[in-house]
Amino acid sequence: MGSTVAIVNQKGGVGKTTTTINLGASLALAEKDILIIDTDPQGNSTSGLGINRDEIRKSLYDVYAGRCTPGEVIIATSVQHLEIIPSTIDLLGVDIELVGKEDREGILSQIIAPLRENYQYILIDCPPSLGLLSLNALVAADSVIVPVQCEYYALEGLSLLTKTLQRVRNSFNPTLEIKGILLTMFDTRNSLAHQVAQEVRRHFGDRVFGTIIPRNVTLAEAPSHGKPSLLYDARSIGAQSYLSLAKEILNENSFR
Repeated sequence: MGSTVAIVNQKGGVGKTTTTINLGASLALAEKDILIIDTDPQGNSTSGLGINRDEIRKSLYDVYAGRCTPGEVIIATSVQHLEIIPSTIDLLGVDIELVGKEDREGILSQIIAPLRENYQYILIDCPPSLGLLSLNALVAADSVIVPVQCEYYALEGLSLLTKTLQRVRNSFNPTLEIKGILLTMFDTRNSLAHQVAQEVRRHFGDRVFGTIIPRNVTLAEAPSHGKPSLLYDARSIGAQSYLSLAKEILNENSFR
C-alpha cells in the first residue's frame, strides 16, 4: 500500500506546489508510481504539469460532489509514472457545500482509499489556508511535508501549524506524522536565511530534511512552461535539489 503525503503550510508562497510537482517528478524518475492530488482551487499543480484547466471536463470537485469516481478524473502527465487528479476553480465551492455533510473532514480519505494500491506515493498539494480542503488532506494523509521559506516569520508559522497537526491527531487522524520540514527558497548570500535555518533545525532536529531547496530561476520558470524542473533543465541546481530530496525520502523509507 502506498504512502499518502500532504504538502502543507498555511502560508502562501513557500514552495508547496513547487515541491509537489518536482518531488513527484523526481520520485517518478526512480520508477515509482506517483499520483498528485491538486486540492488547491488555484490549480497551480495542474497547470504546472502542462494541463490546460479550461479543457478539464472533470476534476477533484466532481469527485467531492459524487458525480464521478476518482479513476474517471486521473490524467497522465508528460512524466512517465506520474499522474494527477486536477483541480479547477470550482473547488472553491467545497468548503460551503460540505458544511452540512456527515464526516465532511473524511471525504478525501474515502476518495483516496481505493487508489492506494496503485501508487507508491500519493502527494496532496494543499491550499494556503487551514480550511476544510486542507483538513481533508490532513485526515487522508499518513504524513506531511512542510515547506518553510527561510524568512523572519517562519518559526511563527511552524508553531501554528504544529498546533493544528496536534489537533488533527487528537480528533481525526492519530497516526499523522511529520515526514519532514523542508527549507525552501534559500539564499546563501542572506545571513537571515542562515539564521532561520539554524533556528528551525534547533527546534525540530532530525525532522528537518538534510536537503535545502535554493532560490533558483529554473524552479520559478518551469511552471510557466508546464513542466517540472527535471524536464525544463535537469542540470539546474533546483532540479538537482529535488532529486536529492527524493533520494533522501527513498533512503529513509528503505530502512523502515
